[in-house]
Amino acid sequence: MLDDPRTVRITGDGTAAVFRRIDDADAESRPGDHRGKPVPEAYVWCNLTSGNGSRALWLLLLPFMVVNLAHWMRPTTHGRRRTVRLYGLLVRLTGLTLTVLLVAAACEVALDLTAWQCAGTRACAEDHSWLGFLSPDVSGGGWWSQPGRRLALASLVPAALTGLLWYLSHRTWSTYESHEPLHRTPGTEEEAEHTALSRPGFWYGRRLVARLRAAHTAAGFLTIAAAVGTSAARHDRGPGGPALLEVLGWLLNTTLVAGAAVTVWVVCRRGRTEHRLDRELDRALVRRLPMASVAVWVLALLYAGWSRPEWHSERRLPGDMTFGGIVLVQSLLVVALGVVAHTLYRSRPHARTAMRGLAGPAVAMLACALGGVMSGGVAQRVADWLNGTGDTAVLGPPVLLTWQASVIPPLLIVVVLLVAWLTRRTTVLRRREMPAVEREYGLAARSHKPGRPRNADGAGGKDTPAPSDDDPERRDRARTRRIARTRALAALTDRAPRIVGVVCAAALLLGVGALLGATTTGKTPGAAARGTHPFVEGAADTAQALGSWLIGLGFLLFVTWGRRAYKDASARRTIGILWDVGTFWPRAAHPFAPPCYAERAVPDLTWRMETWTRATGGRLVLSGHSQGSVLAAAAAWQLSPSVRKRIALLTYGSPLERLYGRWFPAHFGPHALGSLHREVDCWRNLYRLTDPIGGPVRLPGDHGPQVDAEPFRDPLAYGRTRAHPLPAPILGHSEYQADPAFARERRRLLDRIGPEVPGQRGTG
Repeated sequence: MLDDPRTVRITGDGTAAVFRRIDDADAESRPGDHRGKPVPEAYVWCNLTSGNGSRALWLLLLPFMVVNLAHWMRPTTHGRRRTVRLYGLLVRLTGLTLTVLLVAAACEVALDLTAWQCAGTRACAEDHSWLGFLSPDVSGGGWWSQPGRRLALASLVPAALTGLLWYLSHRTWSTYESHEPLHRTPGTEEEAEHTALSRPGFWYGRRLVARLRAAHTAAGFLTIAAAVGTSAARHDRGPGGPALLEVLGWLLNTTLVAGAAVTVWVVCRRGRTEHRLDRELDRALVRRLPMASVAVWVLALLYAGWSRPEWHSERRLPGDMTFGGIVLVQSLLVVALGVVAHTLYRSRPHARTAMRGLAGPAVAMLACALGGVMSGGVAQRVADWLNGTGDTAVLGPPVLLTWQASVIPPLLIVVVLLVAWLTRRTTVLRRREMPAVEREYGLAARSHKPGRPRNADGAGGKDTPAPSDDDPERRDRARTRRIARTRALAALTDRAPRIVGVVCAAALLLGVGALLGATTTGKTPGAAARGTHPFVEGAADTAQALGSWLIGLGFLLFVTWGRRAYKDASARRTIGILWDVGTFWPRAAHPFAPPCYAERAVPDLTWRMETWTRATGGRLVLSGHSQGSVLAAAAAWQLSPSVRKRIALLTYGSPLERLYGRWFPAHFGPHALGSLHREVDCWRNLYRLTDPIGGPVRLPGDHGPQVDAEPFRDPLAYGRTRAHPLPAPILGHSEYQADPAFARERRRLLDRIGPEVPGQRGTG
């Protein structure tokens, strides 16, 4: 970034810091030595997203991260505060169902498949000797062999998972959310309407994350308590059961319902407080709710562990429709979210908004689908492993999980059709771009006169000058096709909303179909299709087998990718690119999502810029590439108006409008970006047509050309030239600073604000 191997850290730590070249370290104290020259600084934040190997474990939190994105994708609106709050509430409730789904999947693996089915079957317990002490046949009726005690012991596994999620959330909460932003007086109401990112408390969601962490932890332990206690209560309500245990079972169920109601109430409370720095915490709630849920879980263990010699485990653990209930609730929440999002969009529509305001519901649906696939994949793999040689000792996971696996092949068919459509569109766009490429490089501007003498190497006669770089005789159709294809592929980014919309709509319809099939038949797809038309029966068997295989393959690839990322820093950086977008936003919908690095990076930048400008009276160019341009814009919004006027903004390869403006219109829409342009001293945005990520800002009216420069030529030269004797590469999203036009644009901004290096102001 600084183009110098000799750098020194000015401020910061090993996670994120500001660096300068050694020669510029004390530039403010020696303004005479740097007169007329700007002093570059580099803010390095890559360790926030791709630091140590433990970041690879964040892959397991992918559904939580995706549903958190849905919270920030609401359409732009004016007024309608209650509707906006309802939108946030629906997303938070969807996130809560994902926590319940994850813990329920862990209960399915540990309690149902392992402790109930495998340990309760002699053949399976003998194949897995480590389960021998839980088997009534192998252990000879040992103390742990009773079903309730087996369930109580197995519940330690999902309890450990819930505790781990709480610990990771609490640890990252202390590291990220607890960095207090620069305190300033809130702006006017008119200023706050431009974007919420300018509000003082936007990057300080400490209180909400703590509240949601308490609620989701409680939901996890209550789910475990329900899986253990309700099975024993169902047995006690049978004929001949002890009256005392039956009463205790009813009390336990009532306590579970009350705990669930309190948890939902906590999630439904008002969300983020962005207009001010909220330094308070809900101490009683944060401390007591998780501990109360742990107490309920312990009581459920004691209740289930009571001696019941007549109780025997048969078939699956009762409660198969738990997953069906979760899927039904998720579907209803997604549909309601779609209605609310459409209402918000209609109040202030904009043509560039992704999916006409339905991006949030679609992404929430995607998060639910990811959670279902991950849950079903783990359960199916464990069931296959416990079955070992392929016997039927273990019945397998609930029927709904098998139906969900069976809809994966039809969904893949939809994806294949979309890929075919994209391929066709790319071919059409490439053909359209080829004449534009030739015009840009002057290849179609002239033609040689017939009969003009030429020598063997294609040049003219003795007095004829060498062909220029744009000579049509030097046209290379393969080169033109390659440049046009790169531009066409880069343009596919603008079609991402349509792809996501079709896939999510298909996933919703197939998920509802799987729920109906599992509920009405109670059988797996293959068994339900027995006796039907041979084509239907064959399709059902194929979808079931292929779906199970694909889930297993996906699970193995997921684990392999995570393991590689844990050991390989380059692979971890690749995953870090995914976190760049996914973890930019605060955890407003799910506390177990990967932490928001911007809650550390934005305060870092604002503190640095505010303190430097106040200490020196200087001005600066805030330059950002790719995701760095988003951080630069967010930091500029957080500055006080007086400092913001001393800032020139330079963005290149920026997704500010192309990705953030379309997918997050309420925060990066045209009104927000227009206000940023008016409030900073000046703004220049650079991009290439070959860049699949960066693009123009597209401000309306006369402001557009002021911000967006003409697209950089890429490659710099069409063929071999004196300046480029070797073929110039197509750079796409990288190496903007290598273009001579970049230096000219930066010089324009520096000349406008003045390159003088100020000295330190007096302490008075």
